[in-house]
Amino acid sequence: MLVIIGSIVVLVSVLGGYVLSHGSMAALWQPYELLIIFGGALGAFISANPTDIVKAAARDAVGLLKGPKYTKQDYVDLLSLLYDIFVRMRKEGQLAMEQHIEDPANSALFAAYPRLVAEHHLIDFITDCLRLIVGGSMDPHELESLLDVELETHHHEAVTPALAVQKMADALPGFGIVAAVLGIVITMKSIDGDAAVIGEHIAGALVGTFLGILLSYGFVGPLAAGMEARANADGKAFECVKVALLANLRGYNPMVAVEFGRKSLTSSSRPTFQDLEGHLKAAR
Repeated sequence: MLVIIGSIVVLVSVLGGYVLSHGSMAALWQPYELLIIFGGALGAFISANPTDIVKAAARDAVGLLKGPKYTKQDYVDLLSLLYDIFVRMRKEGQLAMEQHIEDPANSALFAAYPRLVAEHHLIDFITDCLRLIVGGSMDPHELESLLDVELETHHHEAVTPALAVQKMADALPGFGIVAAVLGIVITMKSIDGDAAVIGEHIAGALVGTFLGILLSYGFVGPLAAGMEARANADGKAFECVKVALLANLRGYNPMVAVEFGRKSLTSSSRPTFQDLEGHLKAAR
């Protein structure tokens, strides 16, 4: 929602200031300039990126309108799920988790949190970590190194669409110059014409430069920054799982291990200790 509000503020500020300075809105209406600039940049974006990045960029851009992927309640559910897993491992042993991690969709342990089960990447990360703990006999330092590599790979994959859109934003001023040059070419064809006609063509050429810069710094660049920020925020769920699992593996009791995971969350999304404790008591 903020991306829409920000875009409206940009439009109102730029166009409103232009109109107040006695400019004519009609002079800015140059659809062929938009076709050259945005169409060229979009074509270059498609050429420069594989299909999965193009699709991911479109999906992440739409995702900005929906807000954060994980809410405070989702984090309460995640921490509660981790707590249930740790308690089960402590009471029944690590091998008791095999039936749950092999088929989490049909596991009563995971099924208690349907919103999380729908997040396949997060559930796969949890179950893969548990497989290493159950069958790998890894010490905390070894597991931490392995999880750091996986999280780095996940983060790189998550922010790649945003970086691709940022490169598109960087290219927009260049395509604005292309549109301006083509406008000057048209102007030169009419150099012996009426001064008013020549002025109109030059104004259209200058609008091309204006649109390229405005689209870059006013819309596409902020869109890329918002996509990257959302990817970083969504990655905190994986970081939370990592921290809690390592704390459990180091021998902390389930509640303390979950508290390690809660502390890894940012203040804007972190549920309070009372929220988590109340949820756990209600679930018992």
